[in-house]
Amino acid sequence: MTISLGAILRPQLPPEALKSAVRAADDAGLDELWLWEDCFLQGGLTAASAALAWTDRVRIGVGLLPVPLRNVALTAMETAALHRMFPGRLSLAVGHGVQDWMAQVGARPDSPLTLLTEYTNALRALLAGERVTTKGAYVSLDDVALDWPPQTPAEVLVGGIGPRTLRLAGRIADGTVLNESATPDRVREIRAAAQTPHRVVVYVFAATGADAAPRLARELEKQNLSGVGVAGDAETIAAEVRRYAEAGADSVVLLPTPDEPDPEGFLRFTAREVRPLLP
Repeated sequence: MTISLGAILRPQLPPEALKSAVRAADDAGLDELWLWEDCFLQGGLTAASAALAWTDRVRIGVGLLPVPLRNVALTAMETAALHRMFPGRLSLAVGHGVQDWMAQVGARPDSPLTLLTEYTNALRALLAGERVTTKGAYVSLDDVALDWPPQTPAEVLVGGIGPRTLRLAGRIADGTVLNESATPDRVREIRAAAQTPHRVVVYVFAATGADAAPRLARELEKQNLSGVGVAGDAETIAAEVRRYAEAGADSVVLLPTPDEPDPEGFLRFTAREVRPLLP
């Protein structure tokens, strides 16, 4: 059993604070640092490009890009450029996005699943260096190919919650990103059902420090979640990470509570205290 351990830097942190935080993660030896593209906070690929430029080794994940927001050719161009400039250091997930947010910008599709299917297939083909012609309900490309495709394989993950989206991810994506509602049993189901060579990334709520338990309890109540998340010291959190690894997760990404008092300290704690306790 091997596991990659990451942490999430919530986008509520202002953009000008990103540089210090990502450097702290890199210096501490964190395996993966994941960023979110929540409306209307920070652009995911913009933040990822800056994070990659400011660091030397940490892998940067974007989980996820809401596909209604941008043309698939543009996403492919930006993603390919990052893969060429920072080979082996970018993980990209796409998904539906929050439908209320998509409606706010006039981009809510009638069939989110159809859009995600067409988009994922086209994005993977473009990143593989293929010339693509397709005319779907949402994605239309006429003889499109990237002049500068990635020089190494560029995985495309799909993030989702609902069973149809997760089945889709298992069929057509390189991996699945599961949010903080996923239990180890859910990870086992996804791993067993995947029809492609598949990476499973799972977010896990984690809190540490004197007020860890009440902070986690408040957030789980707010999210109407139970049976997930972990509060405690490094040993306690590492034990929870091992549960997910044993269930089949390739990457466990710790999600701090929104009221985490020290986001940079959380990144250092994950890398320096939890990571040494894992395979």
